[in-house]
Amino acid sequence: MRKIYLVPALVGLLTSVAAGPLAAQQGVVPKQKAAPRAAAAGAAPVAAGAPVAAATEAPTAGADDKTIKAIDGFRSARFGMTEADARAAMVKDFSAKPDAIRAQDNASELTHSLLLSVPELLPNGGTAELSYVFGYKSKSLIQVGAVWSKGTDAAITPEKLFSNANILRAHFMGEGFKPDSIAVNMPVAGGIVMFRGSDAKDRSVILLLQGTFENKENNQRVLTPTSLLLFYVADAKSPDIFKLPPGQF
Repeated sequence: MRKIYLVPALVGLLTSVAAGPLAAQQGVVPKQKAAPRAAAAGAAPVAAGAPVAAATEAPTAGADDKTIKAIDGFRSARFGMTEADARAAMVKDFSAKPDAIRAQDNASELTHSLLLSVPELLPNGGTAELSYVFGYKSKSLIQVGAVWSKGTDAAITPEKLFSNANILRAHFMGEGFKPDSIAVNMPVAGGIVMFRGSDAKDRSVILLLQGTFENKENNQRVLTPTSLLLFYVADAKSPDIFKLPPGQF
């Protein structure tokens, strides 16, 4: 059974290129040395097997709190919902049968999750697995994630993962996130952060293409993707998970 984690590396991804991979439903990809950052002119589409060499930060001017997109959750599920309300939202949004929703606990973070497989979450994108995570203390919804991989759809290909990533990145680029929070094509160990953006309350969306890197001619590093992960996070900097109190050990 896949383990659902909040994403410790999200804190770093909100401010800079992270040093490690995101923990994910599919597990953690073995660490690779991060590709060097280079000045980038824009967010060109990435194709399967393409070299990875650029990260792009968006300009910091041009929007205010009234025009910035609010990240309240995913579809009709809203951060702060109880498990019962989130279940009802999943049934409504995806015409899901109640017994198709599976529950899972995380023994280290002491969070609780609801899982649902959804065909065509992204049109022609293959089957994804959704995870709705409830906080350790609040017991309310703090994160919604989606993953596409061979584990969720045996027919999915690296090309399909790249296509899904490009479609979603283009969508998010036009959504009006806080300009100084937006970054695309950020190489990290184990993959590429295709998009990162936050709203005025620092609630965040992160799109991560995970995979393996190979060194090709002229020291170009080429990513072969194995999974695509999308996270909507209420508080990436201080997630509601179990932590040992200071001074106990």
